[in-house]
Amino acid sequence: MSKKKKDKANVHEELEGFDIKINEFGEIISNLPIDTLNEFLNENLKDKKLKTENSEEE
Repeated sequence: MSKKKKDKANVHEELEGFDIKINEFGEIISNLPIDTLNEFLNENLKDKKLKTENSEEE
């Protein structure tokens, strides 16, 4: 029998130590507050939907 090896995911250096799991009730359990994650995503990801909405308004 082979044992599964758990490797840690590669994460951005600002999110070092980030861990997220889903419990048996489907709840997301994280060691970082959701506000911290949202702030990081807002700074580092472009929202494609917002870009298309802005171009339609012009």
